[in-house]
Amino acid sequence: MRWGPSGELSTVLWIGGAQWSGKSTVAWLLSRRFGLTAYHYDFHDARGHYDRALARAGRYPHRHAWQTLQAHDPDTTWVRPSPGEMAEHTKHGHVERFGMVLDDLRALSSGRPLVAEGWGLRPELVAPLLADPRQAVFLVPTEAFRQRQLRELPRAATISVAVSDPERAQANRLERDRLLAEDVVDRAREHGLRVVEVDGRLSVGGLTTVVADHFSPWLD
Repeated sequence: MRWGPSGELSTVLWIGGAQWSGKSTVAWLLSRRFGLTAYHYDFHDARGHYDRALARAGRYPHRHAWQTLQAHDPDTTWVRPSPGEMAEHTKHGHVERFGMVLDDLRALSSGRPLVAEGWGLRPELVAPLLADPRQAVFLVPTEAFRQRQLRELPRAATISVAVSDPERAQANRLERDRLLAEDVVDRAREHGLRVVEVDGRLSVGGLTTVVADHFSPWLD
């Protein structure tokens, strides 16, 4: 494997973007088509990252605070803050946890190219690590596609924790996600990185082909 000037892997392919845009499925299909090792942010964040944040609260204050609030007072996370405050807290958490992602990627030694996906892989975090801007792409759903996902994905339709006002919590979550999606587009364009709008017209296989074409120099 090659290492970049800052000590990070320089051959990782990055798929970031917004919630419910197909990132995980696209990364999995790419791994199957091209023999890549797929790194799924949400899987690691819900397991190893959770434990690391509990053990080292001083190093990961946002993650630790979020976990504590989720356990003792989920309304503080989902009901009381404004969507804007929620979005800012989420961005701070992504910055904090990106170091965990890099640690995870360093530990993957399969000998195969890596494709990493997840909404925490933000443009401004990924950009300094790229040897070439074509190593990153960001998938962002249109509003119509987001509404379709809400209807069709059980995990998208409700908040999974006990809150006093589920309707408000879900509305806050959806507006937070919309704000974060807009921000991803803005940050990606600032760094000259590609954004793919996901509107549902392509099948997931077709979307994977679009991403594969974008990554083609590293998939031969």
